[in-house]
Amino acid sequence: MPRVLLLCTLLILSSLSGCLSSDEEEQIIEIDEPNFGAYSVVAPIDTGINVYHERFILNETLPDWLLEGLGVTMTCNLTQEGTWQERYDSDKEDCWDIISSSDIVYFPGTRIIGTTPDDGTDIPILDDPSDGHGTAVTGAVLDANPDAIIFFVEGFSDAAVLAAANQPLVDIISTSFGPIGSVPVPGIEDATRVAVVENHKLHTGAADNSPSPAVQDSTAGPPWSIGISGYAEEGDDQKEIMSGSYPDIAADWTQMLPNHDDIDGYHETSGTSFATPRTAGILSLVLTQLRDSVEDLGSGASSERDGLLVNGSNLSVSNQDLRDALNLSAWYPGFSTWDPTSGTAPISPIAPCTQVGWGVVNMSNVEPMFSHLGGIESMPDRPSDVVACMEANQAIREAYWGD
Repeated sequence: MPRVLLLCTLLILSSLSGCLSSDEEEQIIEIDEPNFGAYSVVAPIDTGINVYHERFILNETLPDWLLEGLGVTMTCNLTQEGTWQERYDSDKEDCWDIISSSDIVYFPGTRIIGTTPDDGTDIPILDDPSDGHGTAVTGAVLDANPDAIIFFVEGFSDAAVLAAANQPLVDIISTSFGPIGSVPVPGIEDATRVAVVENHKLHTGAADNSPSPAVQDSTAGPPWSIGISGYAEEGDDQKEIMSGSYPDIAADWTQMLPNHDDIDGYHETSGTSFATPRTAGILSLVLTQLRDSVEDLGSGASSERDGLLVNGSNLSVSNQDLRDALNLSAWYPGFSTWDPTSGTAPISPIAPCTQVGWGVVNMSNVEPMFSHLGGIESMPDRPSDVVACMEANQAIREAYWGD
C-alpha cells in the first residue's frame, strides 16, 4: 500500500507541473531576469589599468548583450585572493600571456572591458609595474560616476583612439597625454575628429601641465575637443599655476586615486591628467541620469540612435547639447577665496576665460546640467563678455585646426 500511495503522489505532482501555461512560464523567466537599466560608456586611453584593485571590483556580471555590443572576444576570470603579484602570476598563463592586439577582453566582477590595439606592450591592458597613470585616470572617472562602464584602451596612438572612436556604444573618450609644453605638433587630432565630428561622441582632452595656452595643444586644442586645465578644488578654488591657459574648462587638479601595483592602496596625485577624466565621469553621470529619466537603455550616438547621445521618445540630446550645457554650468570662483600661500593663481575678475575658459566644473554642476537638458529648469545665459571671449577662443581653434 505505501508504494501505491507514493506512485499516485508522484503522478499527481507530475500532472500539476504540466498545468502551467506558457505565459506563466515566460512570466517566471522575466521575474528572474535582472534589469540592467540606463548606463553610459567611458573610454579612457592610457598606459593600462590595474583590474585587480578593489576600486574596480564589483559583485556583478555585465549582461551578454552589452558584451556583444562592445565586441568582447575573450573573458578573463580574475584571481580574487593573494597579493597583486600572486594574482597576476596565477592568471598569467590563462589570461595575460594570450591576449592579442585584436582581442577585446571582459573582466567579470568589474565593469571593465579592455583592449590593446598597439603591439609592443609588456602586459596587454594591465598597467605595467613601471607605470600607473591609466589606473589613476580610470579612478578619476569612477569617482565622478561609479556606475560608468569602462572601455579601456591601452596606447597613445591614432589606432588607440580609433579603437574607442569606432566602437558604437562608447559615449565619451578621455585622453590625458600629449606634447610636453603644448608644442604645436601633430598628435591624435585626426582620430579625435573621427570620434566627435563623424561618430558624434564627446572627447575630453588634457591641456599641458604648464601655463602654456591650450589652443595649439593637439589633445586639448582642436575645436571638437573639450580642453581641460586644473584648479584647486576644496582648496581655494583658484587656478593651478602649472596648468594650461585658455582651455574650455578647469576641473579638479589634485585627487586621491588607486595604485597600479597593489590591490587596495591609494595615492594623492595632481595634474590635468586627472582633471580630464574627472570631467568625463561628470558628463557620463549626467548622460546616465538623462537616459534613466526617459528610459533610454542604449548608449553611444550611432546612426541607429540618429546620432544622439540621449534618444528618448520625448528627449533628444546631442554631443553639442551636452557640451553647451557644460559651458553654461561652469563658474568663476570669487577672488576673496584665494590663499596667497596656496601656490594657485587667483581667478582674475578681468577676462577670467583666458585662465580657465568657461570656468570650473565639479560635482555641483551635475544637477544644473541634468535639469537644463531634461527641460526641468533652464540655466541662465553666460555674460556677454564671457561668451565673446570663448567665441574668440573657438574661432582661433577652428582657424588653427580646421572647422
